[in-house]
Amino acid sequence: MTIFSPRRLALATSLALLAVAGCSGGDDTKGQAADELTVMAPLFGTAPDPGGELQQAVEKLIGKKLKVTWVPNAEYGDKSNVTLASDKLPDVMVVGEKGSSFVKAAEAGAFWDLTGKLDKYPNLKPANEQTAKNSMTNGKTYGIYRVRPLLRSGIVIRKDWLAKLGLKEPQTVDELRAVAKAFTEQDPDGNGKKDTYGLIIPKWPGGYGSASPYDVIETWFGTPNGWGERDGKLVPGFDTPEFLTANRWLREWVSEGLVNPDFATLDSGNWNNPFVQGKGGMIIDVNVRATQLLDLFKEKNPKDFDKVTLVGNLKRSDGEKFSYPFTGYNMVMAVSKQRVRTEEQLDQVLQTLDKLQSKEGSVLLTNGIEGRNFTVDGQLAVPVNQDDPKIKAIQNDVDKAFIQLGTRASVGLGAYKLRPADEASRKMRDKFDVLMNEDLKTAVFNPAQGVLAPTATAKSQTLDTIVPDARMKYLSGAITEDQLKAQIKRWYDAGGTQVAQEVNDLVAKVGG
Repeated sequence: MTIFSPRRLALATSLALLAVAGCSGGDDTKGQAADELTVMAPLFGTAPDPGGELQQAVEKLIGKKLKVTWVPNAEYGDKSNVTLASDKLPDVMVVGEKGSSFVKAAEAGAFWDLTGKLDKYPNLKPANEQTAKNSMTNGKTYGIYRVRPLLRSGIVIRKDWLAKLGLKEPQTVDELRAVAKAFTEQDPDGNGKKDTYGLIIPKWPGGYGSASPYDVIETWFGTPNGWGERDGKLVPGFDTPEFLTANRWLREWVSEGLVNPDFATLDSGNWNNPFVQGKGGMIIDVNVRATQLLDLFKEKNPKDFDKVTLVGNLKRSDGEKFSYPFTGYNMVMAVSKQRVRTEEQLDQVLQTLDKLQSKEGSVLLTNGIEGRNFTVDGQLAVPVNQDDPKIKAIQNDVDKAFIQLGTRASVGLGAYKLRPADEASRKMRDKFDVLMNEDLKTAVFNPAQGVLAPTATAKSQTLDTIVPDARMKYLSGAITEDQLKAQIKRWYDAGGTQVAQEVNDLVAKVGG
């Protein structure tokens, strides 16, 4: 369970009540139609033409008309809440399965409990036991999880700076600090000025336990990932000595100028800029940022762009290694009981989704139409004819929309991986798998990921900001360590004590 993930809660109770009313299927609510599938999903660009080439290919595959409500991602949370409160739920909806309004609606009967129902559908059954556990909500499976890599944390580093200063890639937290210090003090860009720093951190949009650079660093020091066992009970990671040790260490970085001075305000959308502009030399984030940065350098100079390297999670000073994993998924596809009213109808919908996630379906959703916007080279997809407006439309529909309907293709389960455009990118992508497989051996999973404490939901507006805000003030030097500890106590006093009890009870009940 992510303790402090942002949630829109102002209308949660009324939304849940309305969702319950909606799931009864009033006179103005039509049930699921056998010849169509209605879906609501996020959109990251221009919405596809419902009569477009890709949609026609998808509809031919599933043998049904596909009606998708595409919602711009920035508006998706608000639109989801409005939809949950209405009597117009689609057959299938992409949702955050631990969002308060969805959980209340699901527990009230607005969505199907799919626990134990997916195993007979070969393309829907969970591919990973840990991810399946993570995507549960208090022991229930309310949706088909959309697969993402289970471990993708790492450190992106200016390879050319390492070479100029004669430094090796860091493998421990001590070596990382030495690199950061050299990047700050030894003029890695060669301009004769002391105008660089080691690590770039943006203003983080999520709270505690949201895969921020802070969370990753804390895990390296042995801090539990979200929740961890101490003296036979689960406690939040921030209530451990390791949490304080990690932040004490990072506070020293800030005070010594090893971190960008605007770390509390830098827009995360501009995170790449200081790296490419030669102001900062390292970023702690997901591994794919390395290829993004390679592409940016390539845009600047196609003949000299191989300036990026990637290392995995780091060992602590004593040689112990703790790696930061992800949940292994991003949101789920839930089936509405308002529209899909019987077990027979549910089976039909799941059969349709199973077709959609087949090899052929995964290729359509993730790559497009073979022979039109891409060709196949071995096990890789190669884009073609991208200057043709009709081909660009297919590629747009894939990249900005239809890939959001895939539950398994994003990590190469069924679909083709994109062929890297150059040798540097190929080597970097090969490195992803090597580092992931190595770091999975020491991954620290959150034992409470699959549970949601009622008090954490009810009091999230109060609880969610206490520790993240205090951590930021402590790192910037605005408060002392004793004051940070006082804020952790405040979290307990404001409802955290009850949250901790509920988390322990729920994990004991559902088995973690």
